[in-house]
Amino acid sequence: MAKKILVIDDDHHIVEYVVSLLKDNGYDTCTASTGASGIEMAQTEKPDLITLDLDMPEGWGTTLYRKLKKDEALKDIPVIIISGLEERPAATEKIDNYLSKPFDRDELLKIIKNAIG
Repeated sequence: MAKKILVIDDDHHIVEYVVSLLKDNGYDTCTASTGASGIEMAQTEKPDLITLDLDMPEGWGTTLYRKLKKDEALKDIPVIIISGLEERPAATEKIDNYLSKPFDRDELLKIIKNAIG
């Protein structure tokens, strides 16, 4: 059974690219375009990993990250931050899996493989 990855990003071009990349590498995917729908999707789908944009409508990605990590059912799911912000926010300094847009596809796949196989 393929590992499932939840892609949370409001940029449909990024979502299409990441979903295509993940499917081409044997992963199942589900998507959300807001923080609220991302939490809901994570609770429903129980993904093996989440990719998370920081700058989204209806909320900042770091707030969503904290909500995920406080939820008993979701806290152990690895999260990869993928951000288009020019500078890395201080609130993300303790998050190991951080990629800046545009990101290297091989680097993303390497992080995913290290996190979930």
